[in-house]
Amino acid sequence: MIYHAKADKIDTELSVEREVLRIGKRFLDFADVRAITPLNHRVLIDTLTDERLEISMLGFSYDGFFEELWGCFCERSLEAMFVEEEAIMTCEGEFETPFEKGRAKIRLYPDAVCILPCSCHSVRIPLCFTDEIRSNGYMMELKTRTGARYTVGRMGYDTHPFFERTQHAADRIKKERAKYTAALKISAPFTQAGLFRTMTPELSFQAAYGESRCAVELFTGDDAATYLYRFTEDQAVFSMKLEEAMEAISTHRELIYLSEEQIQQKPLYRMSVQRCEAVQYLRAHADGRLIHSQNHAQKLKEYLG
Repeated sequence: MIYHAKADKIDTELSVEREVLRIGKRFLDFADVRAITPLNHRVLIDTLTDERLEISMLGFSYDGFFEELWGCFCERSLEAMFVEEEAIMTCEGEFETPFEKGRAKIRLYPDAVCILPCSCHSVRIPLCFTDEIRSNGYMMELKTRTGARYTVGRMGYDTHPFFERTQHAADRIKKERAKYTAALKISAPFTQAGLFRTMTPELSFQAAYGESRCAVELFTGDDAATYLYRFTEDQAVFSMKLEEAMEAISTHRELIYLSEEQIQQKPLYRMSVQRCEAVQYLRAHADGRLIHSQNHAQKLKEYLG
């Protein structure tokens, strides 16, 4: 739909598209948006470069414009987090994460809860990594195994059903993931095996460890290299972060090894890295790749020491 309004006090045409907001001849990529704020019949858009755009004079189109903009922004965030399943339940309510709090669209998927605010802090919470899901009146708290806490609620009559369905989904996905993981066969020198998404158990990874070093082999049907990492923290901490990052990226291994310059050139990947702390962690510990070749086993042995 074409909207007529003022953008920074200049008359212009606006249209909300799948990846961008078109403002006249300008295309503002959703990857560059920090926050979208409705305020007194205006829409303020803050970018990651600290620019603020003011959309005003929308008239009766104000509500429709904001809902369409927020909706497309959320869908693009879901795409960046590689959410492909059908939602079990979709609500709108209050939330609090380690990054911010406010109102958001909140969705339950077969393997995750997604919180989608009007900002770049959308988050996907994998249910397989939750330690506790509990109801506290009109709010539901999810605690992950790393200690992070996320709260959602005040969704009207949907609050209690959302809590019950989340518990059921978490119980099911944990059982499925445990079953699939137990069936993985580990080959030396690898000592850790894990899945990407629980919904695709045919795709997995294996990790081998040396002194403050880790080598990861991906089994995705296109296995051309072993990915190398260095770390100074306890191996158990790195192992946990590795598993979370593997689950987050699904099969998009490019997120691991692309340089920062290459990531910046791909708007969707910029959004992906920004929205997943575990992927940021893994990228910060990257130590290159070991391309498969005739002497691959020897090189791997030398790297691990």
